[in-house]
Amino acid sequence: MDAILEVKDLTKHYDGFTLDHVSFTVPGGCIMGLIGENGAGKSTTIKAVLDLIHRDEGSVTFWGQELAAAPDRKEDIGVVFDGINFYETLTPVQVGNILRAAYRRWDDRLYKSYLERFSLPAHKEIRGMSKGMKAKLCIAAALSHRPKFLILDEATSGLDPVMRDDMLDVFLEFVQDEEHSILMSSHITTDLEKVADYITLLHQGRMLFCKTKDELRYHYGVVRCGAATFGQMDSADVLAWRKEAYQWDVLVPDKEKARRLYKNAVVDDATIDDILLLYVKGERSK
Repeated sequence: MDAILEVKDLTKHYDGFTLDHVSFTVPGGCIMGLIGENGAGKSTTIKAVLDLIHRDEGSVTFWGQELAAAPDRKEDIGVVFDGINFYETLTPVQVGNILRAAYRRWDDRLYKSYLERFSLPAHKEIRGMSKGMKAKLCIAAALSHRPKFLILDEATSGLDPVMRDDMLDVFLEFVQDEEHSILMSSHITTDLEKVADYITLLHQGRMLFCKTKDELRYHYGVVRCGAATFGQMDSADVLAWRKEAYQWDVLVPDKEKARRLYKNAVVDDATIDDILLLYVKGERSK
């Protein structure tokens, strides 16, 4: 599939922090999950991708073009940040009136359908809404100018579990035609386990990996063992490890191989949470 977004060697320097040569590709019809601890560089990556901050190195292209060279492409990108981006004295109807003038492809009927689907009161001021309602309004607005690519920065963090699950269904519907895609940062890894096709892990400004979710789900595992078994493990089979109170937790890229080799150990399937915690809080071979 052709790439909608291609990021190569993206680098941004700040005092005390560097986003260091991050690279990944988002094909059509896919959802890319961007994960990492707070301060890992997720929001910096998204801002640099959108040209909201200056890049020190690297390139970012949408459909093979840089945004600066193809400003009309901005209409094809919907963006939702964690937090409301509209004046809070406005109502959803007034927000729609403003956005109708801003976007050539604004769809009033689609916007109204999302307001109804998300149970949003059309004439209530934003300042009287809950955080979850504000998040739903931002998502409705982003979808209603019919973008082809969505960028979501912790966009579902204010939603309760039921509404969040409904919203994930909306995102899956969005990419069904294989011409739309989503770049989605989230600290709620269970959401990404449901919808993401790829996972990119950032840690302290560096990209540790970009892999398909299926590879992580079906191949990665966590070996839970004693010191003797840990001492026997081949470092080539170990990605990260952490000493717990009564055992070692070891992240491995091939859980079936680990089950064959280490009969006395428990080898569990690795969740995205497991992988994130062991990479971030554990130790790794240099």
